[in-house]
Amino acid sequence: MKLTPAHRLYGLGAILLAALTICSRNFSRIGEPSFFIPLAVAGVAYLLAIRELFSTPEFPKRVIVFGLALSALWHFQFLRMPPGLDDDIHRYVWDGRVQRLGYNPYIVVPSDAVLASLHTSETRTLNNPEVPSPYPAGAQLFFRAVTWIHESIFALKVAFVLCDLAIVFVLLDVLRCIRQGEHWVLAYAWHPLLAIEVAGSGHVDIVGVLLLLVSVAALVHRWRAVAALAFGLAVSVKFLPIVLLPLYWKRVRIRDAALAAIVVGLIYVPFLNNGRIPIGSLGTYVQRFRFNDPVFATLERVAAPQLVAGLAVLVGFLTAVWMRTKSAEGSSDAFAWPMTASLLCAPVVYPWYMLWMLPFIRSSSTVPILIWTLSIIPTYYVWHLRTLGRPWVVPGWIMLLEYGSVAVAAAIIVFRRITRSAALQCSADQAQ
Repeated sequence: MKLTPAHRLYGLGAILLAALTICSRNFSRIGEPSFFIPLAVAGVAYLLAIRELFSTPEFPKRVIVFGLALSALWHFQFLRMPPGLDDDIHRYVWDGRVQRLGYNPYIVVPSDAVLASLHTSETRTLNNPEVPSPYPAGAQLFFRAVTWIHESIFALKVAFVLCDLAIVFVLLDVLRCIRQGEHWVLAYAWHPLLAIEVAGSGHVDIVGVLLLLVSVAALVHRWRAVAALAFGLAVSVKFLPIVLLPLYWKRVRIRDAALAAIVVGLIYVPFLNNGRIPIGSLGTYVQRFRFNDPVFATLERVAAPQLVAGLAVLVGFLTAVWMRTKSAEGSSDAFAWPMTASLLCAPVVYPWYMLWMLPFIRSSSTVPILIWTLSIIPTYYVWHLRTLGRPWVVPGWIMLLEYGSVAVAAAIIVFRRITRSAALQCSADQAQ
């Protein structure tokens, strides 16, 4: 019996389910072979699934439903596990807790002995306790809302998974509106990082991704006020999408942009400190925090870190300006590439930062980004090194593998386009 694309996709989904289930059982051993081997299998299966999505213009609805059901199963496996070695979510619980107790998370320092009585068993192990919170005001209000319902790591993870589920529905709506195959929702839902960093570790980035995708959907539907407001809220969760601002030029009205700016400003009002906009430990983040940053590290040798960080934002802005002129309205490439370009020059590039690009990887031109979202996975080895008392530094061979894979993928795409263009030109000349 000849295997159809649907059958192959069923099989690859089953492999993903088995591999990620095994990976979830070893989630506390991030970076060890028992974690990496099944994750590598999942990564290969995911790439083969993407090949099927590219080669088949349409899949039956039952295939999509089955694929989403499989995704829910492995998400559940990670959801029921403790967050493992990644401890950002402990900071989220602390930030939500201190807000409800009347403190400003941008001012209080978790390691302050005076505040020792405020800690719980879930907040005593938060990371970088010597600095206040770096998370923007939108994220802070999300932490407060969730911890008001139930103050626990599990409650936050559930909230993040619900955001993930909402993204699936919004993405399906976008795909229908732009008449792109609905099966591309599986390129998002099946990505291994989604299970690890949302259902597993729990990262607030997924809230910003949801808001950004709602903004994109609103642009497609011509709901300009909603698009501007959702974009402003996305920026208030994490600053990365600010580089997409040029994509909204002349696509939203001035009054819509003003409304978004007012709402974001109001979000910051509860956190004002003597009339000043709070930034918490953001300055410390730029000055001191480093991870997986070959471009930033190179430029930092000749310029101040604040200047290089500004350059990272500028690169994203310029990429967005270029994409604004070259891409069709609502193009997924236009949203993926500016954030990618900015991250490439950032001082810190963690695996969960890739979540921002996942809903927009749906074309051949975004294949290098897709490769990066997978080639970054070996950086989890650093978490294992930390347990052994080794420095918090990505080994050179891992960065060579990570960024080299992206460079090779980009080179292959450019080469194929050049040869295809030459072949077409040759055919045209012969026809004349």
